Amino acid sequence: MSVPAFADISKSANDLLNKDFYHLSAGTIEVKSNTPNNVAFKVTGKSSHEKATSGALEGKYSDKSLGLTLTQTWNTANALDTKIELADSLAKGLKAETIFQFLPATNNKGVKLNLTFKQSAFHGRAFFDLLKGPTANVDAVIGHEGFLAGASAGYDVQKAALTGYSAAVGYVAPTYSAAVTATDNLSVFAASYYHKVNKQVEASAKATWNSKSGSAVGLEVASKYRLDPVSFAKAKINDRGVAAVAYNVLLRPGVTVGIGASFDTQKIDQATHKVGASFTFES
Repeated sequence: MSVPAFADISKSANDLLNKDFYHLSAGTIEVKSNTPNNVAFKVTGKSSHEKATSGALEGKYSDKSLGLTLTQTWNTANALDTKIELADSLAKGLKAETIFQFLPATNNKGVKLNLTFKQSAFHGRAFFDLLKGPTANVDAVIGHEGFLAGASAGYDVQKAALTGYSAAVGYVAPTYSAAVTATDNLSVFAASYYHKVNKQVEASAKATWNSKSGSAVGLEVASKYRLDPVSFAKAKINDRGVAAVAYNVLLRPGVTVGIGASFDTQKIDQATHKVGASFTFES
């Protein structure tokens, strides 16, 4: 089993708790298409519960023989992003990304350099913002027989000071995983657990404590049930009594629909509930 990136040490639990819950937006749509010459297009659109809309157009070209990927994105905020990736070209296990950002309306520019180095028992990353600061954020994870340990740190070159640091430990097995993380300068602690009970049922739980805000511990639990090969249902609830449910179905090859809702069980008579839907089309 490969060693994950630092941000993914508790990925299984976080994905079950957060992904595929469609109430967060009133509606989302995603259209994907691929061409024979290794060019992929993706159009996304989102409508929030506050009636705000946003969208983005993305084009991606890949050349696997060179390990080269070129991605260009233009969104409704009139921001242009160009990302150039080189994987395993400079060295085996090394991926380099350069991201150029441009906002025509304000003439603001940005340049970022990201490096990822991955081996069988190591996963390290470095993120550099070359025009702001400049700043650097690095993280690394080592693994042995399922056990994981990692740390991250940020540094502002201009201020010559650390901007933040975090640490995490975890254990990953084929059907379950557990992790403990300490983020925000080791002030926010979280313990998470994920279990694939069988082919149909998955469960996850996460407890979070912010040492700066008191002694209260936040708790969230979630479960996923695969109804059949093309559909599944999810549900979760937290310690504040906010519950969410979701349903996802593949209507036909290339067409996926998701619907979801959240309810504040302590304020059933108030307009705090949310409903959302998602549509994905692929060709």
